[in-house]
Amino acid sequence: MPHGKRYLAAKKLIDSKKLYPMAEALELVKKTSGTKFDATVELHVHLGIDVAKGDQQIRATVVLPHSIGKEKKIAAFVSPDKETDARDAGASVVGGEDLIAEIAKTGAFSFDVAVASPDMMPKLAKIAKILGPVGLMPNPKTETVGANVRKMIEDLKRGKVAFKNDTTANVHQSVGKVSMSNEQLSENLTTFMDAVRKAKPSSSKGVFIQSVTLASAMGPGIHLDTSLFA
Repeated sequence: MPHGKRYLAAKKLIDSKKLYPMAEALELVKKTSGTKFDATVELHVHLGIDVAKGDQQIRATVVLPHSIGKEKKIAAFVSPDKETDARDAGASVVGGEDLIAEIAKTGAFSFDVAVASPDMMPKLAKIAKILGPVGLMPNPKTETVGANVRKMIEDLKRGKVAFKNDTTANVHQSVGKVSMSNEQLSENLTTFMDAVRKAKPSSSKGVFIQSVTLASAMGPGIHLDTSLFA
């Protein structure tokens, strides 16, 4: 599908062979946004991992210092004694076996992320085929399963995100909106890249962070200098 005039005009502002420093890249991502809405700022990181090897998969979480612009609707699958804690912490959807039964029956749900207390995990197996394919199944690896339900929800409300590599060894993550200050975007970006670097598998050899590309939604990519994250 060919790009429109606005995208092509924005792309002319970027030197595709240049590795940009942070400040210049952030200025460019705003200048090349070209949308009437408050576009998301996206980060795309290509990693030096072998995706065919199970011990080189990247999966971790990080709390970004600034909101990425979208309030997440959180569901909490908990026993009755934890429902008040979940609601007080900010969960929008709270329930146990009744909620699971409703989702199993209708196949419908209205939340962006889900947490669960450990005792609910065997019961959630009933809707794993519904939540799993869309990445909403609570998982200890993404720190969305735990006894401290209040803390899990508060961390998510504060800006906690989960990330993992795809089948092409890339990690994709929203780090904010073009309306945010450059300082806020820089802090989110740096915090996220620190988490990626710390998630490097011990079996991964050679250069781990191979390329980092910044772009606004529907905007052209800007290649960041990877030495910023060494």
